[in-house]
Amino acid sequence: MQHDDSWIGATLRATRDLTPGIREFTLVPDEGALAYPTGAHLRIRLDVAGRMTVRHYSLVGAAPRDGAWRIAVQREDAGRGGSRAMWALQPGARLTISRPASHFELAAGATEVLLLAGGIGITPILGMAEALSRRAARFRLLYAGRTRAAMAYLPELAAMLGDALVVCAEDEAGRPDLDAIFAALTPGGEAYVCGPIGLLGAARRAWTAAGRPPASLVFETFGSSGNATPRDFTVRIPRLGREVLVPADSSMLDALEAAGIGVLSDCRRGECGLCALEVLAVEGSIDHRDVFFSDRQHAEGRRICACVSRVAGAGITIDPPWRGDASLTPGQEGQRQPGLTG
Repeated sequence: MQHDDSWIGATLRATRDLTPGIREFTLVPDEGALAYPTGAHLRIRLDVAGRMTVRHYSLVGAAPRDGAWRIAVQREDAGRGGSRAMWALQPGARLTISRPASHFELAAGATEVLLLAGGIGITPILGMAEALSRRAARFRLLYAGRTRAAMAYLPELAAMLGDALVVCAEDEAGRPDLDAIFAALTPGGEAYVCGPIGLLGAARRAWTAAGRPPASLVFETFGSSGNATPRDFTVRIPRLGREVLVPADSSMLDALEAAGIGVLSDCRRGECGLCALEVLAVEGSIDHRDVFFSDRQHAEGRRICACVSRVAGAGITIDPPWRGDASLTPGQEGQRQPGLTG
C-alpha cells in the first residue's frame, strides 16, 4: 500500500460544467497553488459510500490560473463512485489533496510531437499543448471523442492551436486511422497518448506495427475503462482460505483492502504493475484495464492488476506473493507475505 506525507488541505473555489457530462473544479490549496510539471495529477481523498478512498485527477493547463489548480471530472454513474462524490461537492467544500506529481511529463528534443487525446484524456494533454505552443515546437493535437458536444475544452483549444488541432468526432468521421497518423509522423517524432484503454491498446499496436521505438510512445490511462460492463465477482485466495466479493462499483484492490487483505500498490491506475497478482483460475474472462502488461501477457491471463482490472464472469482464484518460508504451515503463510496478507 502507498504511504506518504504529501497530503495538504484545499478549498473548492468554483465549479463549471464544460459539457453535460464533464465538470471542471477549481481548487485553492492551503499552501498556495505552486507550479507543476506537464502531465501532473492530484490525488483526492473522497468519502465513497462511507469509505474513504483515493482518486487521481489530471491537472488542466500548463500552469496554475488565478492562484488555483484546475481538474475536470467526467461523471460515471456506473463507475466506482468517485465521480459521483466529486459532482456532489459544492463551492466552499474542504478537501484533502496531494501535491502534484507527474509520471507523464513532456520531454524536450523531439523532431515532432503528436498529442493524442481520447475523451476525458484531454485533461493532461491540454497542458502539453500549451507548453509546446510556448516553445514554438512542431506538433499536432488529435482530439478524439464520440461527439463534439461531449468533448471538453474545444473552444479553448481551437483558439490556442488553430490548424494544429485536429478534431476527430466519431459521429462525423469514425475513429481515427492510427496507422496513417503514425505514418505521417517524422522520423524521431514522439507521441503522447491519454484516453480510454481501447485507444491506448490500439495506439500501442499501431506504433509497434509502424516499427517505431517503443520509448517514443508515452501514454497514460485514467484506469477505469474496460471492455465489459462492471459486475460483481468473487476473488478466491486458497492459501488464506478467504473469499472476497468485489462489487460492481469497487475495484478488486479496494475490495481486498476493505476485507483486511493488504496488497502492495502505488499508482492505482494500472500503470506500475506493483499490485499484480498471480491468477490460478478464472470463471469467465479477465477484463484487463492496465497498461503495464503487454497484449501477449493479457492474452495469457497469468496475472492481473488488482487496482483496475476486473473479471467478466463469476470469479477468479489468485495466489499471493510469498517468500516460501519453509517454517510456515499453510495456515500461517499469509502472516509473512510481502505482497498480500490477511
